[in-house]
Amino acid sequence: MIVWINGAFGAGKTSTARELIDLIPNSTFYDPELIGGQLRYLLPQKRFAEVSDYQDLPIWRRLVVDTAAALLAELGGVLVVPMTLLRQEYRDEIFGGLASRRIPVRHVLLRPDETILRGRIAAREEPDVPDADQRVRQWAYDHIEPYRTALGWIAGDAHVVDTSRLDPKETAQLIAEAVRTGEAAACEIVQTPEPSAETLAAGVLIFDEQDRVLLVDPTYKPGWEFPGGVVERGEAPARAGMREVAEELGIELEEVPKLLVVDWEPPRPPGYGGLRLLFDGGLLYGARASSVLLPGSELRGWRFASEQEAADLLPPNRYERLRWALRARERGTVLNLEAGVPVG
Repeated sequence: MIVWINGAFGAGKTSTARELIDLIPNSTFYDPELIGGQLRYLLPQKRFAEVSDYQDLPIWRRLVVDTAAALLAELGGVLVVPMTLLRQEYRDEIFGGLASRRIPVRHVLLRPDETILRGRIAAREEPDVPDADQRVRQWAYDHIEPYRTALGWIAGDAHVVDTSRLDPKETAQLIAEAVRTGEAAACEIVQTPEPSAETLAAGVLIFDEQDRVLLVDPTYKPGWEFPGGVVERGEAPARAGMREVAEELGIELEEVPKLLVVDWEPPRPPGYGGLRLLFDGGLLYGARASSVLLPGSELRGWRFASEQEAADLLPPNRYERLRWALRARERGTVLNLEAGVPVG
C-alpha cells in the first residue's frame, strides 16, 4: 500500500511523512523528488531545458511507479510518499500505473489556510543548500496559484486534512488514524494489469450523424483512446468489443460490429504488442448519446472527433489505425495492417 501525501509546496508534506512512518507499522519513507534530481545526471541537459518541471518528463512518472513497485517487492509493508501532484493527468498516470501492479494508494491532501501556508513558506529555510532559501521560497509562491486551481479535483479525490492549526506530528496522527479506520480510502483509479505476453485487443468505432468518431479519455494514461480493451481468454473478439462498450459507455450494441482493421502492433519494451482489431459499432444518434454513462474510476470524459481532430488527440500509432479503419469503412472492406501500415 502507498500513502500519498499531496498538497502545496510548503504545506509540510515531508515533515508529516517522516512522522507518519513512526505511526504506521512496517512503513518506509519514499521521496520521488530524488528521482527527479538523479535524472539531471542521466538525461542530456537539453532535455531538461524543454520542460519547466521534471514532472513533465514521462520518464520521471514511469520511474516513480517502477521504483515504488520495486521498493514494495523488496521491503513489503507501506510506502509513505510526500509529493505534490497538481496536474490531474499526472496523478491519473501514476496512480493508474500503481493500480496495474495491484498497489492501492491512499491519497491524502494537507490543506492549511492560504495565509498560514504563505507564512510557512516565508519561514522556510534550506540549511543543506547554500543560498537556496529565496529561490525555494519563490518556487513555492509561484505554485500557489496552480495549487489553488487544482484544489477542485484534488479535494474531490483525496482525504483532506486541515493543517492550519496542526504541527507535523499531530497531522501524522490524524492520517494514521484515517488509514487505520479506512476513512482515507483507496483511490478508485483502476487499470488492467500490464501484459506479460502478446495480447489481443478489440476496439469499437462509434459514429455520430456527421461521421465523427467517439473517443474516450482514460484516467490511467495520457491521450485519448477508442472504447475497447483486451480480449479475455476464450472470448470472441467482436463480443469483447461489445462488452467493453457496455462497460465503458453504458451502451448495449444491438448488432455484432463489423470488422474494419486487423493491425499487428510490434513489441516495444516494456510492451509486448500483439493483434489490435477495430470494429464498426455503427451510429449513436443524439438521443442515445445522452445515455452515455462513464465509469468515473476509468474514464474522465468522451467526445466525438473528426479525423483531423483525432490526429491531435490520439497517440500516433492509434491515429494511423483509425485512419485506415475509416478508409476500410468507406470502401466496405477489411484492411490488414502491420504497425499501422497496410500489407498484402
